[in-house]
Amino acid sequence: MTLGNTHHAQEPDRNDGAPAPLHIAMTSVHTSPLATPGSADAGGLNVVVTNTAQALARAGHRVDLVTRASEPGQPYMHEVMPGVRAFFLPAGPRHPVAKSHTDGLIAPFTVEFRRWMAEHGSGVDLIHSHHWFAGVACLPVAQETGRPHVQSFHSVAAREGQNLADGEPAESSGRVPGEARCVRESDLIIAVSQAEKEMIAQRYGTPPCPVEIAHPGVDIEMFHPARAGGVVAASPAAAPGATRDAAPDCVTEVTGGRDYVFFAARLQPLKAPDLAIRALAELPAGTRPLLVIAGAASDDFAGYEDHLRAVVTETGMESDVRCIGPLPRTGLAAFLAHAQLLLNPSFSETFGIINVEAAACGTPVVAWDSSGIPESVHGGVTGTLCRSREPREWAGAVRAYLDDPDLRARHGAAGRAFAESRTWDAVARDYAAAYRTLGRNA
Repeated sequence: MTLGNTHHAQEPDRNDGAPAPLHIAMTSVHTSPLATPGSADAGGLNVVVTNTAQALARAGHRVDLVTRASEPGQPYMHEVMPGVRAFFLPAGPRHPVAKSHTDGLIAPFTVEFRRWMAEHGSGVDLIHSHHWFAGVACLPVAQETGRPHVQSFHSVAAREGQNLADGEPAESSGRVPGEARCVRESDLIIAVSQAEKEMIAQRYGTPPCPVEIAHPGVDIEMFHPARAGGVVAASPAAAPGATRDAAPDCVTEVTGGRDYVFFAARLQPLKAPDLAIRALAELPAGTRPLLVIAGAASDDFAGYEDHLRAVVTETGMESDVRCIGPLPRTGLAAFLAHAQLLLNPSFSETFGIINVEAAACGTPVVAWDSSGIPESVHGGVTGTLCRSREPREWAGAVRAYLDDPDLRARHGAAGRAFAESRTWDAVARDYAAAYRTLGRNA
C-alpha cells in the first residue's frame, strides 16, 4: 500500500526534506465534529476531531471534516479555518437522529460520501473515520478508491451482559459486528489510550493492522487557571496570598458566589452524575459546596434528567445542585477554572478529555479508577482516583481537597504542567507520524 491516491502516491518530499503535506478526509456520521460537547451525542469525539483537524492545518496539512447535514438550512460546505473545511452531506433527515437509530444512516452516508469523493476527493490521501458508524459507512469507499482507511473508535462497545464498568453498551445490534469489521479491514487504528488499545484486542482479537496511540490534548490558552493579579497562575493558589480573579458573570449567575464542585458530561447512566449528587449529599448541609452539573441527555436517554431530579429530591440536595445544560467551550473553561474540583464518576472512559481540561485550569480531579481514566488523571499527583463506588468514599476525597488548600494547589500546579505537555499541536504531530506509517506497512 502507498499513502495517497494515484495522483499523489509518488509525490516527492519537499525540497527541504520534510514530508509533503497530507490531504485528510475525517468522517463522522452520528454527530457533527462542530457540535457543542455535552449536548445530545456530542462529547470527546467532537473535541478531538475538531481540535486535531485545526492543529493539522496549522502544521500545513489540509483536512476536510465530512459529516451529514443534521439541521435545517445547514450549508453544504463551511470553511472552519484556512486548511479546514466542513462538508454536511444530505444523508438522512435534516435533524439529529438518536444513536440507537443511526444504523439507518450508514447506507445513505456511503452513497453521499462516494459522491463527495468523486467531486471533492481527488486529492485526498487517506480517509480517517471516527466511531464505528463512520467506519462501516466509509470503508467501502476507501476500498473502491484505493485510499488507506484509518479508524478511531473513541469508545468500544461492551458485550451484552457486561456492566457499565466494561464500557458503553451497544446502542444497536449492528455495533459489535460493525466494530469487528473496522478492526479487520482498516489499514491503521488510532486509539486514544493504552486502555483502549487493549480493549480493542480483548474484544476483537489482535488487529491485523498497526494500532497507534495518540492521547487527546487540550487548548492551554483557552483552558487556564483563574488569573491572579492579571497573570495566569500556575495553580488556583499559585503563591502564598495569591488570589483568583472574581468569577465571570456566567459563573456567579449560577453559583451566587458559592464555592462549587463541577461535573460536565452527557447526562446518561454511563457518566454517573447521580453518584456526584450522592457524594456531595454525604457532606454536612450548610457547609457543603454547590454541585454544578453541565450537560444534557440525548434522545436515547430522554428520561434520565427526571431520574436525576428524583435523586436530588431523595438526597435533600435541592438547594445545592444547579443543572445548567451544555456549555460553549469558553463557558466550560470558565467553570473549570473557578471550581474547587472536577468530579468524574464515569463508569468507563477510553481517556477522559474533561480531566485534562480541568488539569489545564489547575483544578484537581476526583475520578473513578478504571479503563483509560488513569491516563488522564495521575492519582496522587493531579487528582484522586477512587476505587469504590460508595458515595461516602467520594465525599471523603472531596473533603480532603476542601480542607487542604495546599493539597489543592499542589495537584492543580501538577495538572497544569501535565496539560502543557499535551497541546493539540502535539496531538497533530502524533497523528501525522501515525499516518506516515501507512506507506511503510505495505
